[in-house]
Amino acid sequence: MSQDGVVLQTSLGYLLKEASSVLRAAMEEVLRPLDMSVTHYACLELLAQRPGLSNSELARGAFVTRQSMNVLLQTLERQGYVTRPAEAPVGKALPTRLTARGRRSLETATAAVRSVELRMLADMTEAEQAAASRILRKMVHSLRDDGPSS
Repeated sequence: MSQDGVVLQTSLGYLLKEASSVLRAAMEEVLRPLDMSVTHYACLELLAQRPGLSNSELARGAFVTRQSMNVLLQTLERQGYVTRPAEAPVGKALPTRLTARGRRSLETATAAVRSVELRMLADMTEAEQAAASRILRKMVHSLRDDGPSS
């Protein structure tokens, strides 16, 4: 009997979604005791690697809407994790930076998230990890506007 729909047992897309969901749940579990969500962590990590990002840039990097990121940034600012100028130095974007408290919090969260990633990769060789990374990058590239590679 043929099936016109997606066969979940063999669908790479479905497997990727399942892996993403399980990874997010594992990350939420280790971040919850730190009073942090995955989005909160992603925002701090992005700012540590690229200080001065705008709300829009942070939203894209954390895979959330600008509105959601704006709410998170207001909370993080009130809690002393980030700072933003009262007025935009250029244009309308308010560049965001981590505070010392934000950096300390990120350090603890990064160790927790890294433990999840190490657990996820524990049964893979370095060559398998490199191949998985290469394949996932190709998949992302193929689905973006630039289309499949030649």
